[in-house]
Amino acid sequence: MSEVVRISDFGRHVGQEVRVQGWLHNKRSSGKIQFLIVRDGSGFAQAVVARSAVPEADWAAAEAAGQESSLELTGRVKEDKRAPGGHEVDVSAITVRQAVHDYPITPKEHGTAFLMEHRHLWLRSPRQHAILRVRHAVVKAIRDFLDDAGYTLVDAPIFTPAACEGTTTLFAVPYFDEGTAYLTQSGQLYSEATAAAHGKVYCFGPTFRAEKSKTRRHLTEFWMVEPEMAWAHLEDAIQLAEQLVSALVARVLETRREELKTLERDVSKLESVQAPFPRLHYDDAIKLIQSKGSPTQWGSDFGGTDETIIAEAYERPVVVHRFPSAIKAFYMAPDPERPELSLSADVLAPEGHGEIVGGGERLADGELLLKRIREHGLPEESFRWYLDLRRYGTVPHAGFGMGIERVVTWLCGLEHLRETIAFPRMLYRIYP
Repeated sequence: MSEVVRISDFGRHVGQEVRVQGWLHNKRSSGKIQFLIVRDGSGFAQAVVARSAVPEADWAAAEAAGQESSLELTGRVKEDKRAPGGHEVDVSAITVRQAVHDYPITPKEHGTAFLMEHRHLWLRSPRQHAILRVRHAVVKAIRDFLDDAGYTLVDAPIFTPAACEGTTTLFAVPYFDEGTAYLTQSGQLYSEATAAAHGKVYCFGPTFRAEKSKTRRHLTEFWMVEPEMAWAHLEDAIQLAEQLVSALVARVLETRREELKTLERDVSKLESVQAPFPRLHYDDAIKLIQSKGSPTQWGSDFGGTDETIIAEAYERPVVVHRFPSAIKAFYMAPDPERPELSLSADVLAPEGHGEIVGGGERLADGELLLKRIREHGLPEESFRWYLDLRRYGTVPHAGFGMGIERVVTWLCGLEHLRETIAFPRMLYRIYP
């Protein structure tokens, strides 16, 4: 029996007989020859079934198979630049494991609601397949970059006793006899603890925000990577973010060109992404957006339109830094030169994709941190351990969070985050 070979490996098996296990994506027939477009998860290939080259039962089975039928075929690989993926298979035998009929998602146009309801099947389409392969490349690039830079992966808990970002956007969960726990909004606070143990750490996992938002930039459940560094300041966090973003863009361009081509992405807009990025002080960012007609006043956070205005002024990601302390989290360190400002920074992606990185320098002063906790009305008892970090060997430290779905949306040139995660959770969607 021939060796099972993945379609992505066809280039190393030209002229050889192989076995392919996959699904029927599409087909056409001339009467004497059937042209099957087969996918196996690694790619798409054309399988040529000549009636004279296969047993009659195999021909009949292939003829009866509809879209998404599962099948196994044997044949010889040959190069053909006109075929999908640049190779095709001359089939000598084919077994249809399940003949499918009336597959719900056909080549015709379907509405978004219908596709989301059938997300478990929509994932098989070339576009969705390409997006998730880009996501995989992004995740691997992030891990490789941080691992090679000496960061230790220390995962943070998903159940937390209190808020990290805002008390109004928490998912509450009954937690045995301990009362109420919350699904994490960020692993950052815990990474501050592990950074004091390891120096340079990162956590990487799902986070949850109970925002009642239906914008194209929001999901209820999303993934974040959060590096944290001891003995570090705002500038260290900015430089790390610039280098990380540049590295993952380079990796996607290197390994996912075909997927970007499937998505019709203009890669020239990604090829210019290299550190360092342009810097823009919050004061100057306000002046810029107001000059374009935005009503946003100094002291306010940016809306999606504001972020787009700022990003459109640059061809590369831009770093906006030193936001007012009043609009940032309680743990953000103040700027010693202007205490009303925080040592914070956001990285905004170009082409209207908004914030992809948010972070800065953390408060190392225990007394000021306690004051901030009280000002925000947060439960002191839940943060006793966090205050301990300032009592026992406090040092300057900094870090950031990077949203994976927002990065993938930008790299793929998508309109909405919902396509960048296999099963998106949104305000009005938890199925499938």
